[in-house]
Amino acid sequence: MKFGQVYSIPAERSFVDALADGLLRQWGDDPLALSEVMVLLPTRRACRSLREAFLRRAQGAALLLPRMRPIGDVDVEEMILGFGAGAGLEFSDLVADLPPPVSAMRRVLVLASLIQKWPYGFDNPSPEQSAILAGDLARLLDQVHIEGLSLDNLDRLAPERFSENWQQTLSFLNILRENWPKILAEEGALDPGEWQTAMRRAQADLWRADPPQHPVIAAGSTGSVPATADLLSLILEMPKGMVVLPGLDRTLDDAAWTEVARDQGHPQFGLSRLLDRFSLQRTEVIDWPGEDHEGETRTSRVHLLSEAMRPAAASDAWRHLPDFTAEDMRGVSQTVFDTSRSEAVSIAMMMRRTLEAPTKRAALVTPDRSLARRVAAELQRWGLTVDDSAGQPLGATVPGSFLRLIAETVNEGFSPATLLSVLKHPLARGGRGAGAFRHQVRLLERWVLRGPKPAPGFDGLRAALEGADLRDMDHDRASVAESLSGFIAGLAEMFSPLTDLMQGSAVSLRDCVLAHGRVAEALADDPDKPGADRIWAGEAGEAAALFVQELAEGCADLFGDIAPADYPGLLDAMISGRAVRPRYGAHPRLFIWGPLEARLQHVDLVILGGLNEGVWPPEPETDAWMSRPMRQEFGLPAPERRIGLSAHDFAQAFAAPQVVLSRAEKVDGQPTVPSRWLSRLHVVLDALGLGDSDGQANVLAVEDPWTDWAGLLERSRGPTASAPMPEPRPPVEARPVGLSVTRIETLMRDPYSIFARYILQLKVLDPLEADPGAAERGTFIHQALERFVADYASGPLPAEARDVLIREGEAAFGPVLSRPAVRAFWWPRFERIADWFLREEAKRRGGLDLSFVEQKGKTVVPIATGQFTLQATADRIDRMADGGYVIMDYKTGQPPSKKDVKTGKAPQMPLEAMILADGGFGSIGPGTVAEFQYWRLSGGSPAGKITPIDEDVSGIVDEIRDGLIALIDGFMQPETPYLPTPRSALKMRFNDYDHLSRKAEWSAGGDGDA
Repeated sequence: MKFGQVYSIPAERSFVDALADGLLRQWGDDPLALSEVMVLLPTRRACRSLREAFLRRAQGAALLLPRMRPIGDVDVEEMILGFGAGAGLEFSDLVADLPPPVSAMRRVLVLASLIQKWPYGFDNPSPEQSAILAGDLARLLDQVHIEGLSLDNLDRLAPERFSENWQQTLSFLNILRENWPKILAEEGALDPGEWQTAMRRAQADLWRADPPQHPVIAAGSTGSVPATADLLSLILEMPKGMVVLPGLDRTLDDAAWTEVARDQGHPQFGLSRLLDRFSLQRTEVIDWPGEDHEGETRTSRVHLLSEAMRPAAASDAWRHLPDFTAEDMRGVSQTVFDTSRSEAVSIAMMMRRTLEAPTKRAALVTPDRSLARRVAAELQRWGLTVDDSAGQPLGATVPGSFLRLIAETVNEGFSPATLLSVLKHPLARGGRGAGAFRHQVRLLERWVLRGPKPAPGFDGLRAALEGADLRDMDHDRASVAESLSGFIAGLAEMFSPLTDLMQGSAVSLRDCVLAHGRVAEALADDPDKPGADRIWAGEAGEAAALFVQELAEGCADLFGDIAPADYPGLLDAMISGRAVRPRYGAHPRLFIWGPLEARLQHVDLVILGGLNEGVWPPEPETDAWMSRPMRQEFGLPAPERRIGLSAHDFAQAFAAPQVVLSRAEKVDGQPTVPSRWLSRLHVVLDALGLGDSDGQANVLAVEDPWTDWAGLLERSRGPTASAPMPEPRPPVEARPVGLSVTRIETLMRDPYSIFARYILQLKVLDPLEADPGAAERGTFIHQALERFVADYASGPLPAEARDVLIREGEAAFGPVLSRPAVRAFWWPRFERIADWFLREEAKRRGGLDLSFVEQKGKTVVPIATGQFTLQATADRIDRMADGGYVIMDYKTGQPPSKKDVKTGKAPQMPLEAMILADGGFGSIGPGTVAEFQYWRLSGGSPAGKITPIDEDVSGIVDEIRDGLIALIDGFMQPETPYLPTPRSALKMRFNDYDHLSRKAEWSAGGDGDA
């Protein structure tokens, strides 16, 4: 092993294991000498992985490890300790006067405030948009520092060459160039990128002036960051420095290697550029000492991938490929799934199966965060918590989501959906025990929040409670109303710190944040533990507390007052980039890594997931602050360079002992395209006769049927028998002895609905924030006509009849009429209905004696087991001048046919006639019905239509009486079941209880005869 030399560890060898072996081979005989070695690695995770590699080799024996430091993470204390005593103090003196870096939160807030003040010439962005743009601008500043550039490079950009919007952006960047250093000076801080550059410069200056006398080894870096490349060059100049590269490709021919330098998307582009910086040829790089017989079996696999990834300009060599065999691809398989759901379940199963071997380890490597979260969730079914290197977004944690939901519901005026999302959150207690609080929330939901949306605020909730129909309540109505009133008052008090602030047109952001925290604590209060101890506890709670503190402190002198409606969006924008990473509790043998975190790691099974174009490699990012030509002239790298880094990560992971290439054909319902690397690999395999073309066996074919196993996992164990049709036979005494005329038709068509509603007492809940639909439109029209006819029950219509009916319509529609869709579509139909109705009403007034509207009536029918009470509310009953009666029913939908009425399939009006004949409508009758009329009120063309039924009405009524007695007598027999839809020909158009009867499970196609 020589100092001043560049080494390479081939991709087929485990990098950290090979590095540890080489270091032990060189210095392992002298523990003190090994402890003097400094090893610089790309990330902290790589340092941990190397430490684990040493421990595996020590096999329990005591071992002094070398000093390991991450290159990418600059930590002052760590750097001081890493230099040793003397040099550490010298380095400490060098950076003593260096201002600290401005915090990420503060930087975004400062930039956002600048963006807010920038005169655009059009509407300024909202605080949320400003924060998002500030985040993009912060990343641009980071790139500028990473690439060793300066904002002075803006002078290279000629504004007149760009479109107007980019000219405006360029003008702001010039303002930023002039003011950002002044702002940082006032802050007494440095930009984080500038601070890291200064730290590395101090380190380099110290090493140049006084080179360390101990070995310094930089390992695993590709030098993609200029500052890192400079450091590697410096290390090579040291008397005891060396550089170890990851996976330098030695098999690629010289002509192709020349093209690599021009192909930023090639896996070796970064290493090629680094060697040029070192002024080295590939042949001058030495293989890292050591042997790995297992890794040598994968050498041909790595060579094959190198051929697949060769630059496009050199792809003509595919016509003369080396003689690869199926054995060269041993250990690699590919699985293609229908959906990302199936992919996640199968990957979780692969990882779970790895644990059957006591020492095996597995990792999912993917840049697809959605897939990573799904796999982590699937592993929970076996109680496995996996280390996800990206962590969990703070906004998605329990305390983070609680904060976001509180802000949203206040902004939405405590709309039912948002309020319930807060009150049903795990942290919500409201000063009560969990059970008592949940009970109150359920009562509030049932009697106040469901149905039409209440007016905004707690006053709206109080008004909704006062107007609630509590007649169906099983509890004491007065006590429940009083309890709910007190609960709403308590909620109003808890939310008051934030709602009081939100009353005005503008609010201080800092005051908002502090009040927000107080509301969260009050709402999280538990009788056994204060809310602050509940919400800010644990890793996620600590992260949320730090976020709130930094946001409140960071915005104190920056943002002026903001509109209250802007607060939730700004909060979401600021919390979106924060993540929570668990410190402990993850499984020691299963991992989920992003491509960056997977570098230099070693596991037995690597699953490369989400291998679709646009995910791996990712789509080149669009820059909100610089167009592609602007970036090029400024000196920033093209977005495609990230593709080359991703390709190198893919190539390194491809050399693992066992590799599964995984992708889904559809993600979120959209078809996907395979990753370009997969496509290239398949082209080469097909050319070798190892693919699935020309009837050849695909060497990537997976032996295990993961898709089938995933499907079995989702099903219950054992054969699944079809659910039988329910046939409930409740005791006779439990069966209803009274129904309305509309429910008689339900009993005929779907007895199970009667069983569920009146025997099980299961009532359909109104939806939250119910929008008025066809049923509500019918109700509004009914109410308007009912009021009009009630006011003019006899005699000719007045001259102003239309104006009166229109006013009644406006009153019936009420606040709903202010909705644009109702005003545009429903109201013109009502006006046409009103005109048609008045014309028809005028015609019949000559033969009309008196009209009765919304008349309630009932009659008692003798049956075999006693009596049955039939009830009805008739839309309208007209007593004609000849003494006969006409029963009318308004229909905004399709009315029943004459045939259905005559055959008893639509028994409503005949049953109402039966009640009238029995004198059941109070002051009306008893009387004989001469005619039934359906008034269809569509509002179309024509606006209405009258369907009269005047043939043998008395005969229809007599038949319906006999049929009713027979029907009720039948259902009073204990052996008669309440079947769901016994005859498909009579099935109901809308049925609230189909899901309860599991109709879809037992019916043929969902509509067969029972």
